[in-house]
Amino acid sequence: MEKQVLISGASIAGLSLAYWLNKYGYKVTMVELSPGLRRGGSPVDVRGDALKVAAEMGILEKIREKKFVHTDVIVNAGNETLVNFEINAQAEYLGDIEIHRDDLVDILYGNLPVNEIEFLFNNSIRQISMHNDKVDVSFESGESRVFDFVFGTDGTHSAVRKLVFGPEAQYSKFFGAYFAFARATNIKPDRPNSGVMYREPGKLAMIYPVRNGANAGLVFRSSKLNYDYKDHEQHKQILKDNFKDGLWRIPEILPALLDSRELYFDEVCQIHMPAWTKGRVALVGDAAHTTSFPTGMGTSLAMQGATLLAKELAANDDYNSAFARYNEVYRPYVESVQARIVRGLNWLVPETEEGIMEAVNRFRK
Repeated sequence: MEKQVLISGASIAGLSLAYWLNKYGYKVTMVELSPGLRRGGSPVDVRGDALKVAAEMGILEKIREKKFVHTDVIVNAGNETLVNFEINAQAEYLGDIEIHRDDLVDILYGNLPVNEIEFLFNNSIRQISMHNDKVDVSFESGESRVFDFVFGTDGTHSAVRKLVFGPEAQYSKFFGAYFAFARATNIKPDRPNSGVMYREPGKLAMIYPVRNGANAGLVFRSSKLNYDYKDHEQHKQILKDNFKDGLWRIPEILPALLDSRELYFDEVCQIHMPAWTKGRVALVGDAAHTTSFPTGMGTSLAMQGATLLAKELAANDDYNSAFARYNEVYRPYVESVQARIVRGLNWLVPETEEGIMEAVNRFRK
């Protein structure tokens, strides 16, 4: 009998997992809080072994065709170029591919036999009850269903993790910074083929060109704030307090973010868990092990983790063995990536003028 699985979260991890589980004969249902595929966000990188995963999935060439070709520029407050470079031309990242997040989501979705996969949009999981041989799930829509497995691919603030593993605070580790990103349709990139970054001690502002406009972002160092990640008005006030006197194009970026309906604000944190599985429930991607954007590896880890977990389930008749292998085999690599966050933050958001110049000189030839 075909096994029924539920994937919570229709983003990169969820769509990747849906592909593999469907390929291995599972009947896949996906539930997503948004009215459609989760869109928005800054460009992402497909790196290292994730490129091999993309090739196995048959989408590598499509990803290459949509490669976000640009340079990166660091400027001063007067908008003068201090240095320009291409990050994926650096030895450490040579051959990796940067792509607009929406393009990657479209490619992953387009790779699915959608007539074989059930999508429940505008819905979410209300309750999960685990048993030895099944998982009972009730949805916010009022419906209840039974599945063989449930997979949480629903991001850093995973509802599945909260329902099954306990409060987020048990697993979240804060790294002394906050960030905000949004589409900024009224901002015109003055360097159309470049992502531009401006730094002040402890602060970063950036503009990246996208189709018909730009994405903008602000990052700042801070001690832990008493904030609610769902309170958008509070997020806007925090941004005002920290960037009201900003230089460069911050006077344009700040109101663009404050006016956006798609503002994404959060703390720079990681998720560290002793196990990513419990009973018949497993977490994948950021829900399991958020590395945070300064590592540049969240997308790649999501694709790799989904692939490994699905392959272990296909190779093991006993799901307990498959889940154990997923935890054991993947953890060392994930932890090695998580360990890069301090280096990434020190480069992205230096705390001193000296640190800013060190970050600039890194790319001067």
